[in-house]
Amino acid sequence: MTRPSVDASRAGAGPAYGDGRVRPAGTGPGEAARRGLEEAERVELTVDAVAPGGHCVARVDGQVVFVRHALPGERVVAEVTEVHRGFVRADAVTVLDSAPQRVAPPCPYAKPGLCGGCDLQHVAPAAQLDWKAAVVREQLRRLAGLTDAEIDRLGVRVAALPGGPLGWRSRVRYAVDAAGRAGLLKHRSHEVVPVDRCLIAHPAIQALPVLGRPWPTAEAVEAVASTGGDVTVTALPDGPTTRVDAPSAVSSDGPATALPDGPVTVREVAAGREWTLPASGFWQVHPAAADTLVGAVLDLLDPQPGESAWDLYGGAGLFAAAVAARVGPAARVTVVESAGEGVAAARDNLRDLPGVEVVAARVETALARRRITGPVDLVVLDPPRSGAGARVVRDVVAAGPRAVAYVACDPAAFARDVRTFADAGWELAELRGFDLFPMTQHVELVGLLQPAR
Repeated sequence: MTRPSVDASRAGAGPAYGDGRVRPAGTGPGEAARRGLEEAERVELTVDAVAPGGHCVARVDGQVVFVRHALPGERVVAEVTEVHRGFVRADAVTVLDSAPQRVAPPCPYAKPGLCGGCDLQHVAPAAQLDWKAAVVREQLRRLAGLTDAEIDRLGVRVAALPGGPLGWRSRVRYAVDAAGRAGLLKHRSHEVVPVDRCLIAHPAIQALPVLGRPWPTAEAVEAVASTGGDVTVTALPDGPTTRVDAPSAVSSDGPATALPDGPVTVREVAAGREWTLPASGFWQVHPAAADTLVGAVLDLLDPQPGESAWDLYGGAGLFAAAVAARVGPAARVTVVESAGEGVAAARDNLRDLPGVEVVAARVETALARRRITGPVDLVVLDPPRSGAGARVVRDVVAAGPRAVAYVACDPAAFARDVRTFADAGWELAELRGFDLFPMTQHVELVGLLQPAR
């Protein structure tokens, strides 16, 4: 990553203050470097490269600053929001010199101190794809240990999905504040920002009477608009409130009460099938995501009749169903899932596929205790945000598949697992990126891993 620059001729070179004043120039860097930046201080700086988490990187008197609401090359006034050992976080509250890719955020809540769900509304849609591709490349270089030439050969890019950057989110969890108002959470905070509309929510969700009415007994409210045409609202009276800007489909950790607004179960359509799921169950939040990912997995794995397959972290069995259709009814396809809702959904939705077995277990346990055994021809890995981990990767490699399709929602975790595959003699042969979460910093990857040639 290129080292960021600081405009020392202006306010970025001197000490800052905690009362909203911008750190002035001319007082010398020594005192500022000894004292460091403090929360709520403002400093003028020039930002540089993009970084994971929707930030750009800057440096002030030797301190690393991760700046939200900025773009590479911009000169901004940034307000410090968090101070940590070795780095600080900040919001760009004033843009002095803007980048060509900057646009006016379409949502009035996508600003410093307000909703934290959208990281990139200030970035032109095409530039958002470049932003995410740059993050992926940097993680592959830094964490996977790939060379620039290897990354170039992969042709890393992020493709947009149909439908545009707004109105795509088919599952939204609204938090409810102490006054009973539904809203969205601030960035890295449990503070609720009451809103009158969420522009990335599906139009059917935006039309629901969730916002603007009181929810005196609810901790959160979930709204779902399925690809099968179902719309449901569920009040969550107990249990923890989940952030609405999480990059995966929402799920309930506590008891839920279905309201008359919609059914307890919903229908989804993907991979040429109709799926019936709990309204609170896991499903991709972009309407085009399921078919997009299935298409990529099938294209990369190229399943052949008679081949066996594992669908690890399989959820309702989306990938298992698609692979089973290719390998045929006599082939063995095994789904491994630990969540009770996912296991039940997989068994219900895949009951017409005689070659599919659903194993209720953690993937690590199923592999270590030989609940599933190799050899196996194909593996689909779709782990949670934390990644599969070294233990699972080594066990998958030991099973001897010819290819693994790795579906990842976090580039850093993916890159760490790619390095583990490489240590075992495998290589990342192909990589595709998809913008499943427009206006946010999240990106979905599908990688093909094979024994190194």
